[in-house]
Amino acid sequence: MASPAFNLPNMLTYARILAVPLIALCFYLEGHLKSSDFARWSALAIFVAASITDYFDGYFARAWKQTSNIGRMLDPIADKLLVATCLLLLAADTDHRGGIAGWSLWAAIIILCREILVSGLREYLAALKVSVPVTQLAKWKTTIQMVSIAFLLAGPAGDKIFPYTTQTGLALLWIAAIVTLYTGYDYFRAGLKHIVDE
Repeated sequence: MASPAFNLPNMLTYARILAVPLIALCFYLEGHLKSSDFARWSALAIFVAASITDYFDGYFARAWKQTSNIGRMLDPIADKLLVATCLLLLAADTDHRGGIAGWSLWAAIIILCREILVSGLREYLAALKVSVPVTQLAKWKTTIQMVSIAFLLAGPAGDKIFPYTTQTGLALLWIAAIVTLYTGYDYFRAGLKHIVDE
């Protein structure tokens, strides 16, 4: 019998983690290729494929009853690595070619801070054997966040096809940041009573 660590849901999670350095490589190549559009479209394709695995790893784990401790641990880590890396790469895009700059940096900071704080809260509550379920709004937040990053990854290459690609990505990033603030508050409100009781 195959080890639970190597079942299909977990392999999809590993693939999502592997996508992180590949997307970083695309950004590195962007400055070294004659056609930077190829690097942008490649980064977008890898990101979209990785985002799709986020849905299917959970779906298959539940449908085939292949949930495992390593899967439960790595799944949220893979999500956060993917999002954080893309936001940092876009913010570090010094030429601002579809990158996150100016006031939009605050949207990225809000999203990253919320992810770190909620992860810390979840870890603390897990030690108390308290589970904080993911709300439907939090799932919508993740969807908006992923779509905004996809638009921003396309960036200048996407602008040549749809002139408002970058602006759409930045607008969606701000929407994700606002929803992030609300869902973050929601999580802390739910966890606060356990912290106070403790």
